[in-house]
Amino acid sequence: MAPTPRLLLLLCALQQASGHGKPTWAAQRVPAVLPQATLPLAPPAFAAEARLEVLSPCGPQCHRGSPPPGPEQLAQYLSYETLYANGRRTETRVGVFAPDLGGAGAKAEATVRAPGGARVRARRQIYGHDSRFSISGAAFLLRYPFSTSVKLSTGCTGTLVSERHVLTAAHCIHDGQTYVKGTQKLRVGFLSPRVKEGGRGANTSGPGRPPQTRFQWIRVKRTHVPKGWIKGSANDIGMDYDYALLELRKPHRRAFMELGVSPPARRLPGGRIHFSGYDNDRPGALVYRFCDVRDETRDLLYQRCDAQPGASGSGVYVRMWRRPQRRWQRKVIGVFSGHQWVDVNGAPQDFNVAVRITPLKYAQICYWIKGNYLDCREG
Repeated sequence: MAPTPRLLLLLCALQQASGHGKPTWAAQRVPAVLPQATLPLAPPAFAAEARLEVLSPCGPQCHRGSPPPGPEQLAQYLSYETLYANGRRTETRVGVFAPDLGGAGAKAEATVRAPGGARVRARRQIYGHDSRFSISGAAFLLRYPFSTSVKLSTGCTGTLVSERHVLTAAHCIHDGQTYVKGTQKLRVGFLSPRVKEGGRGANTSGPGRPPQTRFQWIRVKRTHVPKGWIKGSANDIGMDYDYALLELRKPHRRAFMELGVSPPARRLPGGRIHFSGYDNDRPGALVYRFCDVRDETRDLLYQRCDAQPGASGSGVYVRMWRRPQRRWQRKVIGVFSGHQWVDVNGAPQDFNVAVRITPLKYAQICYWIKGNYLDCREG
């Protein structure tokens, strides 16, 4: 599959379409999530098997089942564990300072089960015609926004969100109970074209052959995982907190995406989201896709973007107009998490799910990146 020319035309068309009416990033004040105390924890066992996706029977109605949690619960969910490269582990307890904790930043605890129980199918993720695009060749792999996608040594995808930080899914490094095997020596891979020996060739693949690429790896210095994921499970509230931040041992030299608070689905350009990842069924290629959002809750976006295991952790982004700077800008508004297969009024339906970056999550992740809440007051 060589969709590069078609992909260029498609991207141009999407950019032109998104200019209609100029969907705009809305400046908003966000809460503050501030550390209160940091406690040492016993080193983890690193015993969990890596999961490249999350399967959950808890659908949209399930996640709308209860009122938002109060301040104490939010503080528990947004407290976090930090794992260091030497195996040391800490827990940081936080305080949440916001004028309205029941607003867009709060989550609904999932206590109502989907009617009829849950069904899990062996393989998922392709809905009818496969609409994914394989990105190959230096001209595209090293071009923004594709260049912001990186691969984790545990098999998932991540997105560059600063010179030293990668946003990914929590389940890529932690199964809710302990850290996965290999996390102690976690690395992040930057995809680059394989150069021909003695020449300047950017891609040595031939017709019908997969692109010949290689990864340049950087070790991870530390990781942050919210306690909402560790305390919960993929079938309950845990999926709402399926995100993590990795800090690299040294900075990279690529462009990165800024964080953004997820707008309501009705305000997304064309109602669509976009993300790129390293799907397992297309080794050596970065895979891009976009699709419409079908449903949403405070914390999750439900969609049917074609995806395969390995794409988990991909940064979900949109391109909107930034009025103060008078320019278009892409921002990461979520993290691709996994698959849900639920019965809705007796009719089985399945979705791929992304975790939204709410104002509270924005405040937390931004603080992890910048270390100063004053730089995280507007999302």
